[in-house]
Amino acid sequence: MTAPALKARGIVKRYGHIEALRGVDFQVDHGEVVALIGDNGAGKSTLSKILVGAIEPTEGTIEFEGGPVVFKGPADARRHGLEIVYQDLALAPHLEPAENFYLGREIYRGGALGRWLGLLDRATMRRRAIEAMRTLNVNLKDERGRISELSGGQQQGVAVARAAFWASSVLFLDEPTAALGVRQRSGVHDMIKKVQQNGLGIVLISHDLPEVMDVADRIHVLRRGETAKIYERGETDTMGLVAAITGAH
Repeated sequence: MTAPALKARGIVKRYGHIEALRGVDFQVDHGEVVALIGDNGAGKSTLSKILVGAIEPTEGTIEFEGGPVVFKGPADARRHGLEIVYQDLALAPHLEPAENFYLGREIYRGGALGRWLGLLDRATMRRRAIEAMRTLNVNLKDERGRISELSGGQQQGVAVARAAFWASSVLFLDEPTAALGVRQRSGVHDMIKKVQQNGLGIVLISHDLPEVMDVADRIHVLRRGETAKIYERGETDTMGLVAAITGAH
């Protein structure tokens, strides 16, 4: 059997006397959407930040593609093929979409002179970024305009497309549709399904239970820093999820 894209065992995170996570196991396979849900303070953000190298666990181990790994930071996780889209999107509003795609990963013109003078190969970056966005049906009114001039849904599309473009193993999406309308949310759901078809593992962090039911293959419920329930697709409904989140089951 193929090894999981990412697997965590016995993850504990303490802040002084407070235990944010208490021995959580977590797994996402290639081509699978795993929803990570729970009430505020359940440990979702802490676990996701540990899995992408943003914070270190107090205890526990992480496996990447079947082997042990210790991420030395988010940049190290990105080198392993993990990307995350946070709620704030981390887009530079004064730059165009292609420039945001390659922010920190710029392509310089050929030869030593290009890098020495800092001359960017803008044509190549723009072409590749536009191709990636069109593949995911991210259609912009102005592909060369500033990010700040795009709608919220288009900005979300750019952020997801950028992360999907660079991810080669796992893509984390933190509340990707929280501020979007119905049509824009549908577009993001379509993007998630397209990215999944390309073989990426996707971790969806969301409070939107209908959204979770629609796109997730597996639902991992956290409550008070522990795993409360894990459901496969079709094993429960939104009322069951509410019961698992609140402890009413």
